[in-house]
Amino acid sequence: MVAEGADFVVGVDTHGKRHWFALVEVRTGALVREWELPARADGYRRALELVRHLGAGRRLWALEGSGCYGAGLARFLLAAGESVREVERPLRRGSQGRLKNDSLDALRAARAAFERPLPTPRADGAREGLRVLLATREQAVDVRRVGLNQLRSLLVTGPDGLRQRLSGLSPRRLPGRCSTLRVPADAGEAERASVLALKLCARRVLAATHEAQTLEREIEQTVRTLAPTLLAEPGVGPISAGFLLPGWSHHGRLRSEAAFARLAGSAPIPASSGKLTRHRLDRGGDRRLNRALHTIVLARRRSDPATIAYIQRRVSEGKSTREAVRCLKRYLARHLYRLLEQTTTTT
Repeated sequence: MVAEGADFVVGVDTHGKRHWFALVEVRTGALVREWELPARADGYRRALELVRHLGAGRRLWALEGSGCYGAGLARFLLAAGESVREVERPLRRGSQGRLKNDSLDALRAARAAFERPLPTPRADGAREGLRVLLATREQAVDVRRVGLNQLRSLLVTGPDGLRQRLSGLSPRRLPGRCSTLRVPADAGEAERASVLALKLCARRVLAATHEAQTLEREIEQTVRTLAPTLLAEPGVGPISAGFLLPGWSHHGRLRSEAAFARLAGSAPIPASSGKLTRHRLDRGGDRRLNRALHTIVLARRRSDPATIAYIQRRVSEGKSTREAVRCLKRYLARHLYRLLEQTTTTT
């Protein structure tokens, strides 16, 4: 395990304002000391000083939330030359799972390094910028979708004249027409209110559409800089590639393509019962990364001859279409992991 190369492991339960630390000796597994410090630069420095004083030797830091509340601490420790690993949030199952406080969580984080290999934190820099762009675009797309639904709803209950003029327009043209509506001089209160609501809602949709398009151009440029060959793959667009890169993060973070498949929720797990022998895909992992793989497979099913032939062959062998798609997602995870490891830049 990861802890075998260290003399001490520091488990950290991270929060917005304060972090809890637990120092564990690897040889005996004993808790040396635990403490709490503020989640800011002076707290990080004090924590490192304490660990250097109490844990002379090789050290390993195991952080919960290294991509969230612990991001600042992770950056500080990596800049100081410390060895840092990422720990998943513990499962709250069984009698031990019900025991919950910051001290226990920090201790569990430390001892997780004794049980299984831990990944390094996701890379900062351009990949972190890509994650921020994707999150902001998702919100803009959500605003656009909600706004379009609201426009349609307003038209359903709106005055007959407005409904007749606007009901046949496509979602692409509807916001533009609604944003230029004018209130007729002889309009009643209901029509006046409907026109105002349609105009403001349409302008919100147009603003969100422009924001999403701007972000998509920036995402595509970043992807082409980091992984020039990724967009050449069949079915891989800028958004899907944008989710693949932060999930994979950097060379050496994941120990194998099987670990990447597990992270992407595309690793087969047994699901047999009675006379039926079958597997299904893991429902855990990074669901955005899983969604990107699923989107790529759907695109390949429509236009990639090799993918179409593969699905037809597996169906002829007795598998269902869904089972053939599961096999494709596992193959795709293997292929894309190797491509990322071989061609992605270190920016």
